[in-house]
Amino acid sequence: MKPLLTPGAAPYVLISPFLLLFLIFGLFPIVFSFVLMFHMWDPVQGLGSMKYVGLENVLFAIEDPLVWTSLGNTLWMALASGMPQHLVAIPLAYLINEKLGRWRNATMGAYFLPYITSTVAIAIMFSTLFSTDYGMVNAALAEMAQWPWLHAVMPEKNIDWLGSPQAIKPVVSAVVFWRYLGFNVILYVAAMQSIPRDLYEAARMDGAKSWQQFWFITLPQLKPMMFFGITLTVIGGLQLFEEPFILTGGKGGPEYAGMTTAMYMYRTAFDFNDFGLASAISWMLFVIILVMTWVTNKAFKSKEGQA
Repeated sequence: MKPLLTPGAAPYVLISPFLLLFLIFGLFPIVFSFVLMFHMWDPVQGLGSMKYVGLENVLFAIEDPLVWTSLGNTLWMALASGMPQHLVAIPLAYLINEKLGRWRNATMGAYFLPYITSTVAIAIMFSTLFSTDYGMVNAALAEMAQWPWLHAVMPEKNIDWLGSPQAIKPVVSAVVFWRYLGFNVILYVAAMQSIPRDLYEAARMDGAKSWQQFWFITLPQLKPMMFFGITLTVIGGLQLFEEPFILTGGKGGPEYAGMTTAMYMYRTAFDFNDFGLASAISWMLFVIILVMTWVTNKAFKSKEGQA
């Protein structure tokens, strides 16, 4: 019997479902978004209402003060939540890997739990914790204000964490830090387990202390994983959406202090029905992410040209 597929055609037929899904849900939205950037379009009126406007959307996005406000908020929260993730995760991973022994896997699982927890559940929990009148954070601060040596630095009244322009960004940054710390801990523990133990044994024979082994052996060997983890943090930080969106009710908080660029892009498209401007903002964000990723790559590039 003649086979239905020839050996040359079989691989393409078998991979065709993936290619079809990629073309429909991957490539087409990207191309359509790029085309839409140069058009004004009301989706309610159908594709026939698309009107070519050239670079008008791009120029409007560049001149829009809310774009720059949202971009400033995004950079602030990305930096405030991203840097501590790695500054804490690296020494914490070292302690877990070297000191906990049989409890290592259980501890890693506990730290990884926030990463796989629903963002909505996390946001609701932190909304409760940071509640102005009944939140545990304000209750703890009020209790600490009773201590004589802390009374002078504690606030006199409850802080409106989610309703204050000065407090909303630190709250969002704390939530993002708490959620993604465990993910970075897992990355660094995995990298540390791949470091040859002979290096540590030789260092101990030469009289190196624990902090010297960490500084001169662990950190240099972690450089590739640091590059990978920080790159993911940069990309994720600049695309920050879920946590501030839920904590601020989708509006960006008071004076738009908690609105990120991704949130403003979403509101421009689905609240204001300006999909052309939203596409222009998305491509601006893409360029910024591309530049920041390139800067990260250059920062980690070794003298031999290898990251």
